Amino acid sequence: MKRKVVVLGGGTGSSTLLRGLKEFPVDLTAIVSVCDDGRSTGVLREEFSIPAVGDIRRVLVALSETEPLVMELFNYRFHTTSDLDGHTVGNLLLTASSEITGNLSDGIEALSKVFNLKGKVVPLTEDNVVLMGEMADGSIVEGEHKITENHNAVKRVFYKEEPVPTKEAVKALEEADLIVLSMGSLFTSIIPNLICEEIVEAIDRSKGKIMYVCNMVTQPGETEDFKVSDHICLINKYLGERKVDVVIANDGAIDKEMAKRYESLEQKDPVELDREETESLVELVISDDYVTVKNNLLRHNVLKLGMHIFGYLLSKE
Repeated sequence: MKRKVVVLGGGTGSSTLLRGLKEFPVDLTAIVSVCDDGRSTGVLREEFSIPAVGDIRRVLVALSETEPLVMELFNYRFHTTSDLDGHTVGNLLLTASSEITGNLSDGIEALSKVFNLKGKVVPLTEDNVVLMGEMADGSIVEGEHKITENHNAVKRVFYKEEPVPTKEAVKALEEADLIVLSMGSLFTSIIPNLICEEIVEAIDRSKGKIMYVCNMVTQPGETEDFKVSDHICLINKYLGERKVDVVIANDGAIDKEMAKRYESLEQKDPVELDREETESLVELVISDDYVTVKNNLLRHNVLKLGMHIFGYLLSKE
């Protein structure tokens, strides 16, 4: 029987991780935070009162086994002077499917059959949630994209109203053999899954180990000057009785020119693996050179990540 792996996240980090993990024989479920409110997603949320569909779209693409042209179509973004400007075909299809079936979960399931997914995609909640941020200067910011655009550092995030998680998300976590917190923006992609009380309680009830795949670079306003251990400590504050058991971290060198470009253009620095401090926090540190460059952007080597996650599962049998 395939081991059950549940990936928690949102944004590009989660979809990147899933792209590699789907190549291995695991029973895969992706729980996706739905608080994005920028661009196409934000417009559709406001007009149709639905949860964010942008990150759902990215995960569907990552897990799909259909033709590349279909995936290109699903990600196609209109550039026009009409109301269609900025919308992606996938976001429109997810919205239409949700309207037809009555909710986002059923809408995702309907499209999943079309795209021949190697896994299951589950929204964290069906609620049209609003992410709030308390900044370092004490100000309160409403909306994910306004939090990320704010010049102040993020102190904490919370929901305007407590969301009700989907039954599928709770069940998947309770039955998981491994719970993976993907790389991505901590305050706007990962932690939004952990500020839902019922989700944290489900993680506490699970017998599966908790694994965190650490970011390769810091995030301005969120994790400036963070080392690997700092990422773990922050996540642990939002978890319940159970904490991170295993961390996967990059120990490969990032090209100096690439690092300099990230620092000057995006104020992002490589995340240092402070091994001694990290080992004091978790049962196991899995490290390797995960650095790849795609379209002039730093990315994790997804196959190597998938191999190490699958290898960890095998070691527990």
